[in-house]
Amino acid sequence: MDVLFGRNKKEQLEPVRAKVRGKIPTWLQGILLRNGPGMHTVGETSYNHWFDGLALLHSFTIRDGEVYYRSKYLRSDTYNANIEANRIVVSEFGTMAYPDPCKNIFSKAFSYLSHTIPDFTDNCLINIIKCGQDYYATTETNYIRKIDPQSLETLEKIDYRKYVAINLATAHPHYDSAGNVLNMGTSIVDKGKTKYVIFKIPAAVPDRTEGKGPMKHTEVLCSIHSRSLLNPSYYHSFGITENYIVFLEQPFKLDILKLATAYIRGVNWASCLTFHKEEKTYIHIVDQRTGKPVSTKFYTDPMVVFHHVNAYEEDGCLLFDVIAYEDSSLYQCFYLAHLRENSEESSRVTCVSALKRFAVPLCVDKNAEVGSNLIKLASTTAGALKEIDGQVYCQPELLCEGLELPRINYAYNGKQYRYVFAAEIQRRPIPNKMIKYDILTKSFLKWEEEDYWPAEPLFVPTPGAKDEDDGIILSAIISSDPQKPPFLLILDAKSFTELARAYVDVDMHLDLHGLFIPDADLALRKQAPSQEVQDRASEHHVASQT
Repeated sequence: MDVLFGRNKKEQLEPVRAKVRGKIPTWLQGILLRNGPGMHTVGETSYNHWFDGLALLHSFTIRDGEVYYRSKYLRSDTYNANIEANRIVVSEFGTMAYPDPCKNIFSKAFSYLSHTIPDFTDNCLINIIKCGQDYYATTETNYIRKIDPQSLETLEKIDYRKYVAINLATAHPHYDSAGNVLNMGTSIVDKGKTKYVIFKIPAAVPDRTEGKGPMKHTEVLCSIHSRSLLNPSYYHSFGITENYIVFLEQPFKLDILKLATAYIRGVNWASCLTFHKEEKTYIHIVDQRTGKPVSTKFYTDPMVVFHHVNAYEEDGCLLFDVIAYEDSSLYQCFYLAHLRENSEESSRVTCVSALKRFAVPLCVDKNAEVGSNLIKLASTTAGALKEIDGQVYCQPELLCEGLELPRINYAYNGKQYRYVFAAEIQRRPIPNKMIKYDILTKSFLKWEEEDYWPAEPLFVPTPGAKDEDDGIILSAIISSDPQKPPFLLILDAKSFTELARAYVDVDMHLDLHGLFIPDADLALRKQAPSQEVQDRASEHHVASQT
């Protein structure tokens, strides 16, 4: 595995033409844009964790049956500071950095005070999101970075805190039918309270607010108070239906007091996360129409969820599917010391991922007997048991095991659906297969090839598609064999058979998440002013009135 994780990846600044084998569908025109860590060593210093690496953007431009590849490091403030110093000077979640190791004790104490609630990194390495006609690289801090999806140039730095009071935010927002962005973030001890904040960024700006960008119209939909002031839950994603938002307050918690003292104690922020196996996982359901949580208290057994798959409403119930773990050990597997070792035992996954379906009754019958199952759906074996104190214990249905990085046909997001496209994880945390899972028949279709490692499978629908799985799957494939070049894989989503692959002679990295931008969306983007231009226009408009 040292081939995959043992060295920094090189940028491919100029587009390189891929060698295509097979036939790419003629309708597939656009850019597959992906994000993930690419540099783990700066000078003589190294990051501890794979998720700490500096963000490397890469793209596959697909037009008229041809594919062109390019990659570029995100020129974040973090990247620039590290490169200028020729060592790691900005802390990441698994690596605490000290800008000047020769400081005396008084200087260190002053630095400690500035790190109490730290100004987190803008190394946005996890995902790419769309906001209006713009695209942003994201991570789980309060910063996102606007990028040019064609040149991969790094543009404005956006601080969510200017628009909503949060210190952390997910890199997995949702988009409603109008294109508005729905996301969640954690507000740490703000005015004496720690809250989970659900907010919306509009896709477009109303005409009457000329000059103001979408970010300035960010709206808080709901705030959920953390059950603990100093120990908020960690979460990577959340679920959404047509009318509701699903949030899991899981017992994988961030200790704020440990976070505040991590710098002076010489430990990383990851050490401030603890899984409390004796505690419950609380299920919060928020009504989007009222902005208020459903009053019934729902909970389930302790678990750790990184990725929600989908959620939908059926006959007075809300069903949601997640990839769940019994503990937080998966995060430990991605420390580079484990990944770089050839021994399977060093990074063996000790906790198997499980695709679980939960069912929550949206209206609880007050006259229902204690211990009775409130779920009467024929479509699932998931249950919800009423307890004597009025709380409801939710028992999931186990759909399958061994999946991660789930994607769906996003046209079915928040709706009843059938197919999950995912990577398969077995003994090690790095996937070596791609899966199409049929929830209805509980059957699998698989793609695999020796010495190759697939990234997250991304579904792109066929124009005018009527079936849920009418489309193609895109995945960037890398190899642990230096003699085997990486390629973009294109599968038929129905049959899960290969249509084409596009080989590129580059040093490609294993990425995390991303999106596909159709050419039609790129054309719209050229017509719209940027967030920075809109914000400047707004400031000029205000100045001219004063």
